[in-house]
Amino acid sequence: MINFYLITKPGIVLGNLVTVAAGFLLASKGNISLGLFLATLLGLALIMASACILNNYIDRPLDEKMKRTKNRPLVTGLIAGWQALFYAACLGVLGSLVLLKFTNLLAFSVAAVGFFVYVVLYSMWKGRTVYGTAIGSVAGAVPPVVGYCAVTNHFDTGALILFAMLVLWQMPHFFSIAVYHFDDYAAAKIPTLPIERGMLRTKIHMVIYIIGFILVASLLTYFNYTGYIYLLVAISLGVLWLLLCLQGFNRTDTRLWGRHMFQLSLILITLLCLTIPFDLAVTG
Repeated sequence: MINFYLITKPGIVLGNLVTVAAGFLLASKGNISLGLFLATLLGLALIMASACILNNYIDRPLDEKMKRTKNRPLVTGLIAGWQALFYAACLGVLGSLVLLKFTNLLAFSVAAVGFFVYVVLYSMWKGRTVYGTAIGSVAGAVPPVVGYCAVTNHFDTGALILFAMLVLWQMPHFFSIAVYHFDDYAAAKIPTLPIERGMLRTKIHMVIYIIGFILVASLLTYFNYTGYIYLLVAISLGVLWLLLCLQGFNRTDTRLWGRHMFQLSLILITLLCLTIPFDLAVTG
C-alpha cells in the first residue's frame, strides 16, 4: 500500500495544499466556512494526486535514467501501469465530484485547467523543450487560485496576483532543482535551462524572476487584500532569497548553492502563506 501512496507524490500535494489554504483564507477575509474549506482541500488534493500519478506514469522512461527516480514503483514494476491509470482515474473523478458538489463550477474549472496543463502539456513537453519549466509553473500556480475562487466564485485582481506570484516563485524554485540535480537531468537528457543555456544565464533569469516575485507579492497589500505585516514579511523574505541568489554568481559549488536556493524557496512560500491568515486576523 505504501507504493500507491508514494506515486501520488505526497510531498508535492501537501506543499500545494498550503497555497490552496492561503488563497482560500485570503478570499475569506476572516469569515471562514470550515465545511467549504475542508471540501476544497480534499477535492483538490485528490485531483492533484491523480495528476501526479499520471505524471509518474508518463515519466517512466525519464525516471529510469535518473538516480533519484529510478526506484519509483512504476519504474521498478512494483505497480503495474494499468493499476496506476485506474487509481488515477478513481482519485480524479472523486476529487472532481467533491469540488463540483461543495464548491462551484469556477473552482472546478480552474482545477481542471491546472490538471490539463500538468498532465498533458508539462508531462508531454518537459523532456522536449527548455520551456517545460514555464509550462509547469502555470500548473503549479493554479492551487491558490482554486482556493480563492472556491470562496469568491469569481476571478478578480486578487486571484490574478496569486497566480502571478506563484508563477514567478516557481521559476527560480524549479531552476534551483535543475541546478541541484544537474547530473540527473543531463543523464536523462531533459532540456533544463542550466543544461541548455548554461549556469550564468540561469542565475540571471533567477534574479529577474525573484525581483518580479517581490514586486508582485507586494501588490496584495497595494490593492488592500493584506496589511503591512504581510508586506514586511514578503519583502524581507524576498530580499533574503534575492541575496542568496546573487551570491550564486561568486559560488563555485553550484550544486550546493542550488540546494540552498531550493530549501529557502520552500521556507519562503510556506511562511508567506502562513502570514496571510495571521495578517488578516491582526489587521482585520
